[in-house]
Amino acid sequence: MKATANIMVLLVEDNMDIAATVSDYLTIEGVECDHAYDGETAFKMALTGEYDVIVLDLMLPFRDGISVCKALRDEGVDTPVLMLTARDTLDDKIEGFHAGADDYLVKPFALEELLLRTRVLSRRRSGEVKRFALGDLSIDFENRSVVRAGKNISVSPTGWTILEVLAQNSPRVVTRSRLSMALWQGDPPDTNALKTHLYKLRHRIDKPFEQNLIHTIPGQGVALRE
Repeated sequence: MKATANIMVLLVEDNMDIAATVSDYLTIEGVECDHAYDGETAFKMALTGEYDVIVLDLMLPFRDGISVCKALRDEGVDTPVLMLTARDTLDDKIEGFHAGADDYLVKPFALEELLLRTRVLSRRRSGEVKRFALGDLSIDFENRSVVRAGKNISVSPTGWTILEVLAQNSPRVVTRSRLSMALWQGDPPDTNALKTHLYKLRHRIDKPFEQNLIHTIPGQGVALRE
């Protein structure tokens, strides 16, 4: 039996089949779910309701997801927004983040990953996990900033996703398959894609400093630990 729901989600999705599937899955997993089919209704519900996370489709009737997200931020609503989109270009993601989105998930997506990301965002909302510190490394989840030894570190959107998963699980080992799922729904563009992105992230986080914090554990995965 599932635990009593303690996360409240506003699901904004105009596809009836997807909405029903997602809503049913979240409910089974102990997440309460309200639903809106169009952007205008979603905007009004988000203004008046108490939600931990808004799962917001990009393409909606009456008002698109970007417009809804920006309008909510303009109204002072700081509820974390997980944007759903079928468009997987950097420009689209940048536009969403500039509008105030906290995370992105590309369709088609695994329900397990949607649940994982929803829980991560809800923890930030509740104040359970807003900042992460390890040695001289500091991560601010709210402002999406990374600092090590007083130096601001620029991380790519892909690198940020990897770092976020590692930080949320630190010091535990994260399997490569789980990282791949978080990045590409388990279908990477090529066999070396994850290795390449991990290399670039290590170059940012570890290379300028004496102590490595991102560790490969042979046969297991990757861990963020001292």
